[in-house]
Amino acid sequence: MDIAVIGLPQSGKSTVFNALTAGHSATTGGSAGPMQVGVVKVIDPRLAVLDGMYHPKKVIHPEIKYWDLPPVDREAVSANQLLSGRQRNILQAADALLLVVRVFEDPALLHPMGEVDPGRDAKAMLEELILADLEALERAQTRLNDGLKKSKPAERSALVPQLETVQKVLAGLEQGVPMKSQTLTPSETSALVDFQLLTSKPVVIVFNTGESQPVPTLGGLGMSQEVFGGLGEVGLCGKLEEDLAVMEPDEAEEFREAMGLDEPAVDRVKQVCYGTVGLVSFLTVGEDEVRAWPVPDGIVAQMAAGTIHTDFTRGFIRAEVISYDDLIRCGSLAQGRKEGVLRSEGKTYQVKDGDVINFLINT
Repeated sequence: MDIAVIGLPQSGKSTVFNALTAGHSATTGGSAGPMQVGVVKVIDPRLAVLDGMYHPKKVIHPEIKYWDLPPVDREAVSANQLLSGRQRNILQAADALLLVVRVFEDPALLHPMGEVDPGRDAKAMLEELILADLEALERAQTRLNDGLKKSKPAERSALVPQLETVQKVLAGLEQGVPMKSQTLTPSETSALVDFQLLTSKPVVIVFNTGESQPVPTLGGLGMSQEVFGGLGEVGLCGKLEEDLAVMEPDEAEEFREAMGLDEPAVDRVKQVCYGTVGLVSFLTVGEDEVRAWPVPDGIVAQMAAGTIHTDFTRGFIRAEVISYDDLIRCGSLAQGRKEGVLRSEGKTYQVKDGDVINFLINT
């Protein structure tokens, strides 16, 4: 899962990125401009138990790749340009967006909009996503209209539904409604896939607070989830988490205990990202490897098989499924089969979090 980290200048965006990646990142270039990229593992504690049962050669946890986008300069913000063209290009390829909103006060770091106001900043960035999509769809509408004028009658049947969908979503965006909050049919959603609209992507708001500062909530800031589209939210002190991220694990744990802190905030961010994106993990076990595979919640078995290898979708026969809890209780797949909790499922079975699956494939 690729997650782009965005935020206003002086929001602590790069500090949060460093905390999330423990300072381990690399610079990557490209036509859209350089950015920092860091890959982190999402530790699934179930794999440690399965490792003890199967003693595989490898244990593979899911990963999140965070992108720290090139900054927008202060002059652009003063001109109400919160996302540059190169940033918009990068965001189109991300699976989700992590929006860092400044809550902390620091006289040495002047806010580009004058004073700290997390509600204003969050709304401004979300509205910027809507603006980017409006511009993209207005260009698409022009292209489609021109295409219809030049097309042959037989070609228009494909262009008309797409144009109607573009116009429908445009009307919603003009009312401030992001694409993911609009009611669209599967065919309408499919018609817009190639546009990679930013308001179709899951968004997690990270409130970057001071060390002892309370964390605001979207509800408390008057931001309706119905309007802004199912946002995730989490709070952390970016500077503190950045310092802890580079400590030795024992030292960091001791410091957390002294500060009265619970789990690392960066772990909460991962959990909120998974929940907001709507991911669950099915598990595979064996002598070679034990692995967790993140997939969209509600995915059917045949499509889930394709995450292991694309050929598995085409060659799918059936899935042998047992829940993680049943496998641990039974102690083996063989015992699970004896007790009737290892079952055979077909193509349309909806995969659940913690399903341990063996796919039978026609090769």
